[in-house]
Amino acid sequence: MPNVQAGKVRFHTAVAIVVANMIGAGVFTSLGFQISGGITSIFPLLMLWLVGGIIALCGALSYGELAGMMPRSGGEYLYLSEIYHPAVGFMSGFVSATVGFAAPVAAAAVALGKYASSVFPEAKTIFGSSIQAVFPDPFAILLALLVVALLTYIHATDLKAGSIFQNISTSVKVGLILFFVLSGLLLIPSPQPIQLLPQAGDTLQLFSPAFAVSLIYVSYAYSGWNASAYLAGEIENPQRNVPRSLLIGTLLVMVAYVLLNFVFLYTVPTETLKGQVEVGYLAAEAIFGSTLGRVMGLMIALLLVSSISSMIFAGPRVAQAMGEDLPLLRLLGTKSAKGLPVRAILAQTTITTLLILSASFDAIIRYVGFTLSLFTFLTVLGVFVLRFTRPDAPRPYRAWGYPLTPLIFLSLTLWTLAFLIIGQRQESLWGLGTVLLGLLVFGLDRLLMRRAG
Repeated sequence: MPNVQAGKVRFHTAVAIVVANMIGAGVFTSLGFQISGGITSIFPLLMLWLVGGIIALCGALSYGELAGMMPRSGGEYLYLSEIYHPAVGFMSGFVSATVGFAAPVAAAAVALGKYASSVFPEAKTIFGSSIQAVFPDPFAILLALLVVALLTYIHATDLKAGSIFQNISTSVKVGLILFFVLSGLLLIPSPQPIQLLPQAGDTLQLFSPAFAVSLIYVSYAYSGWNASAYLAGEIENPQRNVPRSLLIGTLLVMVAYVLLNFVFLYTVPTETLKGQVEVGYLAAEAIFGSTLGRVMGLMIALLLVSSISSMIFAGPRVAQAMGEDLPLLRLLGTKSAKGLPVRAILAQTTITTLLILSASFDAIIRYVGFTLSLFTFLTVLGVFVLRFTRPDAPRPYRAWGYPLTPLIFLSLTLWTLAFLIIGQRQESLWGLGTVLLGLLVFGLDRLLMRRAG
């Protein structure tokens, strides 16, 4: 039976959206960047994923309280506008509407293309040298663009079809991950001699700048734990189901991530993984051999379709919510006859296409990781602000573990942001520039409103 009723997204679909948003390119690509960044021992590498999961879980608990208080689609745009000022909400919404979802969609699509290109290296030969001079891997780029276009068509056509596709693709994704983990633990012919307990020097790595910077890759992999908050207005009984979907979805993904990265490290030497994007494909070859490894590599590429789909589903709701409130973006606030934000979907896909054609994978992660972490920090801080300014406001759900859980999120996120500004200054400055551009657009919108009034 379809998991959509009377035009509303039900609880299981909301959980599927959270899981699908989280499990994507990050977990199958970022381990190689962490190793090349200076984290080389098994214990701190696994701790990265555990700490990242704790950050996401504490964030989900905090967002649950806000979602219960403000059960309308829009995510941080809505929350920050209510907590601080409409300008802060607009800057967050501007980032989400322009690159916050479009960039992760682009990164996941490029990763899908790279996995497929590794499985079928002969596909590169069908393109001429002039095209390869512009795009080193044209097959990967073409496949990425085709997948984004197809999923855009699905989600711009029908909510029910999009929800059914999301449920099925997420179920396949979870099943494939379970199969991959069990196969890695049981079938690997020559496992790596890894030590789970900390070795000499491991504790120092946990507090090093490299660990803090590596957390941005992990945070990117966990991004999406707040996905159902973006479409709260389309979820049945949002005061109850949004917080539950955030919590359950994040817990499921946290367990899956730690197990997956253990399998990657258990099956492939860290030196082989260093700097590689196709981490899952390398592990699949080690577990299943060359032929079956190629099949699993292709399955991982198909698995990323679910992640791309979920972000195309959730992201345009932010632009649509902004368009309802702001005259300058009114075109994005309209819905089709079926109640879908078609123009917002097409706008996001346009930006995604430009990023696929112009940006590198790791630059996208660092850039979007900084900007999104900045606004999730302000949003979770808003839990404290509202407890002080609106102590008597209805709270159908209260953040479990308050004030410890939001404090954990804020402390670790601030630590990561500080080291990103120091160590990855260019991407951080681009992120701040995007935020300031949003402020400029907000000021222009207010000026137009005053003149119109």
